[in-house]
Amino acid sequence: MTDNILTQQEARRRLVTPDDMVSCSVAFIDCRLPGSDLKQNYSFIGPGVTQSSSQVVNIPQPHGFNIGAAAMPKGVTNNLHLHFTAEVFLIHEGSWRFRWGAQGEHEAEFSAPAILTIPTWIFRGFTNVSAQETDGWVFTVLGGDNTGGIIWHPSVLEASAEYGMYLSRDNMLIDTHNGDAIPQEADLMPPLSAEYIAELKEYSPQQMAEFAVTGEQRAWSSRALLDAVLPGHGAQLAPVIGYGISQDRDMHPRIVRPHGFSVEWLKIPADGQVGAHCCEQVQVLMVFSGTLEITFNRAGEEVTITAPPRSVVSIPENSWRRYRALDEACEVTVTTRGDGRKRVVWDKAIVDAVQQQGWCLDPDGYIAPYEILPPSARRLINRG
Repeated sequence: MTDNILTQQEARRRLVTPDDMVSCSVAFIDCRLPGSDLKQNYSFIGPGVTQSSSQVVNIPQPHGFNIGAAAMPKGVTNNLHLHFTAEVFLIHEGSWRFRWGAQGEHEAEFSAPAILTIPTWIFRGFTNVSAQETDGWVFTVLGGDNTGGIIWHPSVLEASAEYGMYLSRDNMLIDTHNGDAIPQEADLMPPLSAEYIAELKEYSPQQMAEFAVTGEQRAWSSRALLDAVLPGHGAQLAPVIGYGISQDRDMHPRIVRPHGFSVEWLKIPADGQVGAHCCEQVQVLMVFSGTLEITFNRAGEEVTITAPPRSVVSIPENSWRRYRALDEACEVTVTTRGDGRKRVVWDKAIVDAVQQQGWCLDPDGYIAPYEILPPSARRLINRG
């Protein structure tokens, strides 16, 4: 494994702070419908499923998934549509009512912090139902580098046409208010037939609840990262989707359906840190609370960036990094490419310090008491 060494410029380019975020108000065909005209769409990593050529993408490099966000005032709705790849909602602010089914007949509400994944090939929509008047904020993770776009419910296509909005056959917006010509029927995206809609899989509210992890349902482990036992470290992990970077053999994610990526919570105590480590897969951090300091590189000059709340940080594969919570505790989500379990490599100084505390990684990469391992197992201990 060759170390991926970042310059200060490259590290900063991989940080998307709130000041770097550029919204698009015409990302989707329903953007002029009453009750949906105030929503804002963001594309931080990859274009996601936007249907607008004016959408700004902060980091276009492929990650194996797309990261975006929706900002919507209270009462504003995103209408029924379906996805071909995974769609995961990470609720950062507010309370949201999600609807799904052939006509959006099922619904459930989730409030921050919660993570919900909606199965592919079913219609879904959502509304900000927060008690506060401020905008709600939801991060999204979409599966694949190319999501294939989305299919809108026939009722949305019909309603949008009354406001001069159409979809071409290549799934891009035609906006007659901006001077686009009214398209011929043959040039339009055809609506999904009622017969096919009737064949789509149905999920009850009880079944959909199995695809969500609320803030109260997070199962934190204080022994998920090797360095957590060291003074001044103490980070915890809580798995949500798939097998991520946890080194606690007793931790299991609630959602194991393949997504192409894993999602887990990382909590670092005030002035705590996660020591120098490396991962073969690309990762993305989303800062939910607190301010996170990220220092890259092990050999050569270290470079540091600071990620305030609501920031998105792309961590390239095979890069050495360490994290520190500034001033107050920091909660972050970690999205890692791939469905399989990921292996973290720790710096030798971390491995040696943890061994002095009586701990190590066993040959399967899980935390274990050092003294009980036989010499044959000790020879395989991670010494990054």
